[in-house]
Amino acid sequence: MASQQGMAKTSTRTLWKGAITFGLVHIPIALYSATAESDLNFDWLDKRSMDPVGYKRVNKKTGKEIGKDDIVKGIEYGDGQYVVLSPEEIAAAYPRTTQTIEIESFVDADDVPFVYLERPYYVAPINKGEKVYALLREALKQTDKVGIAKVVIQTKQHLAVLIPCGPALVLNLLRWGGEIRSWEDLRLPPVGAKAAGLKDSELNMAKQLIDDMAGQWSAGEFRDSFREEIMKLVETKAKAGDTETVSKVEDDPGPQRGADVIDLTELLKRSLQVGKAAAAPAKKAPAKKAPAKKAAAARPAAKKAAPARSTARRAA
Repeated sequence: MASQQGMAKTSTRTLWKGAITFGLVHIPIALYSATAESDLNFDWLDKRSMDPVGYKRVNKKTGKEIGKDDIVKGIEYGDGQYVVLSPEEIAAAYPRTTQTIEIESFVDADDVPFVYLERPYYVAPINKGEKVYALLREALKQTDKVGIAKVVIQTKQHLAVLIPCGPALVLNLLRWGGEIRSWEDLRLPPVGAKAAGLKDSELNMAKQLIDDMAGQWSAGEFRDSFREEIMKLVETKAKAGDTETVSKVEDDPGPQRGADVIDLTELLKRSLQVGKAAAAPAKKAPAKKAPAKKAAAARPAAKKAAPARSTARRAA
């Protein structure tokens, strides 16, 4: 387990509630922020009154402020040519919110390049989902796998990877395949020591230097020096009474409903049966009909097997 020294304080503010799904299993969970932003936010203030200064809606050509009702949204399609979309057209294109982290595939942990990782969230069980949560965490650890999933957060669809990390599961949002730039046009040396023109002696000395500088990862050893210097200055001025009062408005999003717990053992058995049925060749004789409710639950899980592999390959 990674050391907790040097880490920011745990956030217990729930950002999202729903469930992890794989096969027919649902794990009721909540998402919590796994990061604390260290960027400095220099707010704009009116020096005459110390009032906050915001952004205005300004026509870039005339420089005049315009009203909200006079703004439409458009996508540039060609040089200077825009396609204007109505609010109804944009709303219709939003992905359906399901409150689920839908695992589509399990891939080797080393198959997902770091360049795709974007933003991590801690995943914690709720509504008595501790046992099935622990089952998924331990199964991922022992198989050295991670789950590739899709999730909708605040009307935006994300690709994500579910990773076991110590006692927690971490949901790390991924960039889509089309968002990663190719390195093909960069002037990079060929892969392999001989192809790159490296001598054995040079490579051995480089490896020795790496061994000499090797150590254990400790987040507490790496700090943003600019932020620390600015905050020292802020603290000094604040203690000297050199502050101004500025009123702020805070938003408080309401809680969302979680998912229900379903019997774990029964769902695991049914999920395995569904997987075997999907892999088996079709038979001429009609299969025994399952009860309507179970068949309806099994169909979506069976259909996910095919696109799962392509999703894993895109992430790799």
